[in-house]
Amino acid sequence: MARYVDGFVLPIPKKQLAAYRRLARLASKVFREHGALEYVEAVGDDLKVKGVVPFMRMAKAKPSETVVFSFITYKSRAHRDRVNKKMMSDPRLQPMMDPATNPFDMKRMAYGGFRMIIDE
Repeated sequence: MARYVDGFVLPIPKKQLAAYRRLARLASKVFREHGALEYVEAVGDDLKVKGVVPFMRMAKAKPSETVVFSFITYKSRAHRDRVNKKMMSDPRLQPMMDPATNPFDMKRMAYGGFRMIIDE
């Protein structure tokens, strides 16, 4: 069975990047404790690419923002659903759900689940 991936793209204020990194580090630990196979967070570095839609434009990022690209891998979609159910009830991540204390605007986050078609 092919693995499954949850993917995220979100604009984040550059001045909030350190706070986001702390939040992501905790999320990584908790997701993996609950069974996620891999947790990756990457911040934009080479985002002025010509000839394609750049992430900055796709994410409608402002000049004071950058883009974070993230993904989490699972054994399957059913495995993802089980891990996410545990995550939603984990008290360590509850502060992350509060928009007032979150270092980014959750309404601007793009998210989706993906079936892998190549996993080499």
